[in-house]
Amino acid sequence: MKNIYKVRIFISSVIIILSLLAFFGVFYGVKVFDIQLAALVQRTITDFTWVALFLLALILILTFVFGRFYCSVICPLGIIQELVSFLSREKNTALKINAPIKYYIAAVFFGCIIGGSVIFARYIDPYTIFGSGITLSKIGIILLFVVLLVALTKRRFFCTNICPVGAVLGSISKCSYNKIYINTEKCVSCGMCEKSCQSGCINVEDKSVENETCIKCLKCFSTCKKGAIQYGKRPVKFSIKRRELIIAASTLIVFGGAIKTGLELSKNFVKKVADIILPAGAGEPNRMTNKCLNCNLCIENCPNKILTKANNDFSAVHIDYTKGKGYCKYNCKKCSEVCPSGAIKKITLEEKQHTRIAMAIINEEKCKQCGACAIDCPAGAIAQIDGKIVLDGTKCIGCARCTKSCQFDAIEIFAVNEQRRI
Repeated sequence: MKNIYKVRIFISSVIIILSLLAFFGVFYGVKVFDIQLAALVQRTITDFTWVALFLLALILILTFVFGRFYCSVICPLGIIQELVSFLSREKNTALKINAPIKYYIAAVFFGCIIGGSVIFARYIDPYTIFGSGITLSKIGIILLFVVLLVALTKRRFFCTNICPVGAVLGSISKCSYNKIYINTEKCVSCGMCEKSCQSGCINVEDKSVENETCIKCLKCFSTCKKGAIQYGKRPVKFSIKRRELIIAASTLIVFGGAIKTGLELSKNFVKKVADIILPAGAGEPNRMTNKCLNCNLCIENCPNKILTKANNDFSAVHIDYTKGKGYCKYNCKKCSEVCPSGAIKKITLEEKQHTRIAMAIINEEKCKQCGACAIDCPAGAIAQIDGKIVLDGTKCIGCARCTKSCQFDAIEIFAVNEQRRI
């Protein structure tokens, strides 16, 4: 087990490199974000597939069997925190706190998601904080800075006492089949394991490990020279304290209230938004607002760079045809492929090519009947008949390719209220 820490570091390094490459739009061949827990929960609800359900069940089952490895191996924000705390390890100490506030945060977080809205989740989901921060979103930068500032001095405090994903996985890990524990016969109480612990879960005085807050960074294995840190099945007498029952009951009440809040937000948050064009698979503005985590992964991976971040006009990712190359590629569905939350549904290329996301209108006064738009229209919606340009509204999908062909600014693109299959 002494070398297991090195193995974990290697896997974490691969994950964070893949994460950075994906958010820089360089490479996204291995979909590490399809297994980010909050996004996966929402995708299972919003854009259900058996694959999504299987991945969600797999994470929960593995946590129950092996403990909370997710936070140190899969979560990119967790890995970044570990790197920051390592750089400041001389003055960095973990806090031995297991505050119940995290359960209430988790109840609101997942309750709102199940209710149908991710508006609250955007500000505390670890995956979203990482993504929006890396892509230089204003709020994302602030949130990422705060989390890393805490990690700089108090190690993984965010993971153990605030993170809603960590709260759920920690609760499962508390009852996990395999746990980290201290062999009291081998332990000499040197305190090295406690000093190296990222989450403050080791108590040398009573030689115990709090597996709920333990993120399984495995540093203690490489630190302990006596082999007193062990991992495996350890019989523990199950007992529930009165305080724990009260916390559990109150958490369920908060969870129920959060579901209702999520339902209300999903209905009323966006009543009317004008001139917003969304990528194929997003549906309509109200749905996109309540499903998009604003992680900005789709923005960074859009080949034509027409997707834009949330702004004062719209609080979720949307299309801006004045950016990048100014049109949506007919043979591209990259945003659908990379979206981990189901805000942009995973659709086939054929479905994308027959989904109307906007509508083109030709200004006859400006049109010079040159025919360039008819030649370049990928959907065959524009034709030149008897020397006159004719637009077939039943075929137009609003990709805006025609606007790039027209030299006379005779074509305008207008948003539609709801995307439709044509």
